[in-house]
Amino acid sequence: MFVKSEIPAKIRGMATKKDYYEILGVTRGASESELKSNYRRLALKWHPDRNKEAGAEAKFKEINEAYEVLSSPEKKSKYDQFGHAAFDPSAGFGGSQSGQSYRQGPFTYTYSTGGGFEDLFGGQGQGFSDPFNIFESFFGGQNPFGGQFQQKPHYSMTIEFMEAVKGSEKSFVHQGRQYTVKIPPGSDDGTRIRYSEFDVSINVKPHKTFRREGNDVFIYHEIPLTLAILGGETSVPTLEGELTIKIRPGTQPSTTVRLSGKGIKRLRGSGRGDLYIKFKVMLPEKLSHRGRQLVRQLVEELESVL
Repeated sequence: MFVKSEIPAKIRGMATKKDYYEILGVTRGASESELKSNYRRLALKWHPDRNKEAGAEAKFKEINEAYEVLSSPEKKSKYDQFGHAAFDPSAGFGGSQSGQSYRQGPFTYTYSTGGGFEDLFGGQGQGFSDPFNIFESFFGGQNPFGGQFQQKPHYSMTIEFMEAVKGSEKSFVHQGRQYTVKIPPGSDDGTRIRYSEFDVSINVKPHKTFRREGNDVFIYHEIPLTLAILGGETSVPTLEGELTIKIRPGTQPSTTVRLSGKGIKRLRGSGRGDLYIKFKVMLPEKLSHRGRQLVRQLVEELESVL
């Protein structure tokens, strides 16, 4: 049992912070949709442009802080185990939520390392931690209350499918200055890269062979009837090039093979999706008289064993 004097003052101070679940009005077993719904309702209610009560801005930041932790499985797990001390480096529980802060003139800059697009433009990226970006998430950049927010310039950039899969760099000019945008591997159609002065959204061209769903990739692969019946090997396209795989004898039309970890890199987090290959058994369009006789013999043979 701890005596008050034995508990570090820093941790005692954190004990006075309000519980994140209580802030969002949810239980510890709340679903992701319930968290998001409560967060949106409370954020709209307490946003300083809408709510002029004293302390509205502080309440709004408190709500955002709670949601940022509870919406992240990793941060939520640490919070459930250690409480607020999980994000205080001096408490010894493994890291800070906000990252390191720097002062330059009258401004303080905080760089977040909790996810998001770091170093996309040769600098540090800000994640979802800025509470005043909430309306950009919910309303596509529009502030419904009319406040002081100014719409940032927005650029759309079209790239090839494989550039999105493997990552690439693109340059463009904004207000007379050239910027190089680093497209992270795993980017998808609609991926939005935020910069302090403008936003860039990615449009990805479709691929003639690969079809993407999330981080998984699907392809149709044609094989001849003889290969489906007798088995053998075939060369299939993958994101890294051709790959030889074995076909089992008696492979049925529309058989699907999954190659684990051969899909697209996850944009956030580690690992990759899977590659699914669906076989399309091709039948001959024309047969000679001898060929038709052989097919009839094959049918009779198959009927005798089925």
